[in-house]
Amino acid sequence: MKVKRFEDLEVFKRAYQLSLEVHRVSLSLPQIEQYALADQIRRASKSICVNLAEGFGKQGQSKAEFRRFILMSIGSADEMRVWSRYCLDLNYIDKEKWKHWRDEYEQIAKMLQGLSKAVVRDQESEKLKNQH
Repeated sequence: MKVKRFEDLEVFKRAYQLSLEVHRVSLSLPQIEQYALADQIRRASKSICVNLAEGFGKQGQSKAEFRRFILMSIGSADEMRVWSRYCLDLNYIDKEKWKHWRDEYEQIAKMLQGLSKAVVRDQESEKLKNQH
């Protein structure tokens, strides 16, 4: 089954749900962190979803462009692993929450890697079709 909307991508659904959780937690960070760490984790967690959506929309013109946005999403997932470590080490989240975020962002990054490889395979198969 071909995915028709970015909302149908399992990786989008997973990243979106986690970004909502991160957003809610970020609101409880100390006031001094609201324009620094809290803002960073809100942005990084949401950028995974936003980059997937934007890239998905551009894939009709360019699979390479879609892949570029997927790679940015991977970078944001990795960035969130660092930010969540800061949250743990500053005692803003407990170890259980940190492990959950770490594991989820690791899994999301793997899913994005798989999506990236699938896009490359699609590009290659389209090139082969166009050669014949």
